[in-house]
Amino acid sequence: MSTRHLPAQIGDLPPIGRPANGALLAASVTTLAQVATWRRRDLLALHGVGPKAVAILDAALAEHGLAFADSPAGRAHP
Repeated sequence: MSTRHLPAQIGDLPPIGRPANGALLAASVTTLAQVATWRRRDLLALHGVGPKAVAILDAALAEHGLAFADSPAGRAHP
């Protein structure tokens, strides 16, 4: 499946690549605040999201004073 129709960047998320964007859109995740409610392993389980995308998201979360849910200060994803 082509990801050319997907935007290069979504909301306030950093550019992580179209496959990862497609996976996040399918999971209704469009903001860093929403990413912060997820655990790293749950994001990695999404088809299209790899370690590089998670590392980029982790850095962006830190820049905004946020963290993944599995970080000591994070919140659990429902």
